[in-house]
Amino acid sequence: QVQLVESGGGLVQPGGSLTLSCAASGSIVSINAMGWYRQAPGKERELVAAITSGGSTNYLDSVKGRFTISRDIAKKGYTLQMNSLKPEDTAVYYCNARVISGVRERTLDYRYLELWGQGTLVTVSS
Repeated sequence: QVQLVESGGGLVQPGGSLTLSCAASGSIVSINAMGWYRQAPGKERELVAAITSGGSTNYLDSVKGRFTISRDIAKKGYTLQMNSLKPEDTAVYYCNARVISGVRERTLDYRYLELWGQGTLVTVSS
């Protein structure tokens, strides 16, 4: 089964840094796009950062200059580097990916899938 595995959440002090990772496992032909969402207690889920296969990125205004989404070659996935963390960044973070699944040589069997990670809690507090 094709799925996303995410990790890196935890407790960090204000002003600190944290790196989240997300990787797709299974029969993946390509990852078309990947993004990080977050949901704080009592708040709606919001898109934090996104990246396309071509490297184009988009960020929530409140995290611009502090967060960076990028390809992680070593882990064959993507990371969200979070710097200068603030208490308002506290939330459950979810990885999202749009992928083409299947076997490389059998193009007629390709399938487009949208995947979600299980969520990882980031807590910014003293």
